[in-house]
Amino acid sequence: MADDPLFIIVVLAMATVAIILMIGIGGFGRGGEFNRKYANKLMRLRILAQFVAVVLILLFVLIMPGGE
Repeated sequence: MADDPLFIIVVLAMATVAIILMIGIGGFGRGGEFNRKYANKLMRLRILAQFVAVVLILLFVLIMPGGE
């Protein structure tokens, strides 16, 4: 399963969501100009990345033969 290119893409998509989330939480925690300028943009980007990750996960589950 780890050899499957789609699995690797799914893992990268999930990591991308986690990284965007951590940057957003870090900016929120620190506050200041960065938070005012980028908080909304980061959360919108996270939602988009989450949507892509969920679609990829569903695609991976549907394509996997026999649930191996």
